[in-house]
Amino acid sequence: MNEPVFLEALIHYFEKLPGVGKKTAARYAYYVIEKMPKEQVEEFSKTLVDVKENTRKCSVCGMLTNKEVCDICTSNYRDKSQIMIVKDTKDVIAIEKTNQYNGLYHILGGLIAPLEGIGPDELNITTLNARLNSDTKEIVLSTPFTPQGEMTALYIEKILAEKDVVISRIGYGLPAGGDIEYVDEITLKRALDLRVKTNK
Repeated sequence: MNEPVFLEALIHYFEKLPGVGKKTAARYAYYVIEKMPKEQVEEFSKTLVDVKENTRKCSVCGMLTNKEVCDICTSNYRDKSQIMIVKDTKDVIAIEKTNQYNGLYHILGGLIAPLEGIGPDELNITTLNARLNSDTKEIVLSTPFTPQGEMTALYIEKILAEKDVVISRIGYGLPAGGDIEYVDEITLKRALDLRVKTNK
């Protein structure tokens, strides 16, 4: 028996969440209808709209924030000589939890994936050149060890090859095919400590 027609729209939207299949989406829908008071549903929907309307990308690094420029970019305590390049905001959060890196970040907003129609122009790459100045000494490439991550790292190495900066790659410790956001803090700390230089 199919789910009631009046729940199909709600189930459909829950299914759009990553990792949520039809059965889980149906459980979520029934929970909202049967267990959540009307006030909570209204607060939930209001929170969704508020967060969506008030979240933007930092105009400097591209990280999700509720300000024009994020707290990391405006901090006077960050090491301005280092810029770490990551796929998305979730990677920044994972790295920050290690307390082992105190430089700046540059968020790509994805990875180069030709088969999915994602090229360099679809990512936050062109703004990277504008950020490099006399204070910049090192670029730390922290894309995942996947084919797309490696392709993206190689592309960035190529476009920065003529710049007077050290280009390093996050070190050993991350599993092949893994994303940074799922790695435990000890492994991530080791990877940061053992990052390796990729240019001369």
